[in-house]
Amino acid sequence: MGIYDRDYVRREGPSFLGSFSERGRVCKWLVGINVVVFLVQVLTRPAADSLTPNLGWFTDALHLDVEHVLHGQVWRLLTYAFLHDPGTIWHILLNMLFLWWFGSDVEDLYGPREFLTFYLSASFAAGLLYFFSSLAFQGRNALPCIGASGGVIAVVTLCAIHYPQRIIYLFFILPVPLWLFLIIFLAGDAYVFVSREESSTAVAAHLGGALFAGVYYRLHIRLIDWLPQLGTPRYWLAQMQSWRRWLFGPRLRLFVDENVKEKWNASRRHSSSAAGDAIYRPEEATQQSVSAPVADEHLEAKMDAILEKISRAGKESLTESEREFLLRASEVFRRRRT
Repeated sequence: MGIYDRDYVRREGPSFLGSFSERGRVCKWLVGINVVVFLVQVLTRPAADSLTPNLGWFTDALHLDVEHVLHGQVWRLLTYAFLHDPGTIWHILLNMLFLWWFGSDVEDLYGPREFLTFYLSASFAAGLLYFFSSLAFQGRNALPCIGASGGVIAVVTLCAIHYPQRIIYLFFILPVPLWLFLIIFLAGDAYVFVSREESSTAVAAHLGGALFAGVYYRLHIRLIDWLPQLGTPRYWLAQMQSWRRWLFGPRLRLFVDENVKEKWNASRRHSSSAAGDAIYRPEEATQQSVSAPVADEHLEAKMDAILEKISRAGKESLTESEREFLLRASEVFRRRRT
């Protein structure tokens, strides 16, 4: 069966409400958790006539405070990202709107698990930069930090890298490309950070989130691949052995046996003359009857996953590697049909 014979390729796609219910599942959970935490903050906030200077015991237990982190409360480097100012609705509203607008597209690109890992890691990295910068410039008496903007800026940065020409409406009026909006926003934060001007915004967290997203994309990191292995002794033993070989091991040189090379060339020429456009691979020659069905099964499985993604989120959600794979797979099936 070819690609274009499959039923879900001929569907027109889900409805508008169906697409809304299927997309951005992790984003919805993150928004819901932030809203619930915000309600708890409001309920535990001291009365307006109270003389206590804090925002409530719940907020005090989770916000990012330099002094408490130095005393071992490292969870604050992440929990602060789920807190917002309980005295106003705008803080959480803007953060959650940006998370939903741009996070749904990033989640479609990277998948729910990788997106969740990326968001939490970016929030932690943003909190870490705020912690070190506050400790360096303000000392132990630095103001506490709350807000999801560090992780949200990381999501917006990653979305801008993939969709730089997307138009957003500044103040809901002025159309601006996403890349230009992000540069202007981060430039303002960088100016405040370098000049050390007093600000109620944690600009260091914004810059930390954007920096994390840039490194993540540049190095092609996939955080989800690390999670099942990081806790196992076998993983760290393999890493230590690899580093030891790289640092102290001899530099190996590749030796090519000319007799083996000639036999490989001869077998390749023979295969090309007998099969026309068929590609001969020596490593598959001894197990051709077994490896060919397995390769076909993997090809169809990956192709089905990509086509299902198209039917769910549209063709625009595909990455460049997925587009190239779909073209190659289509060519393979077209040759088989002819």
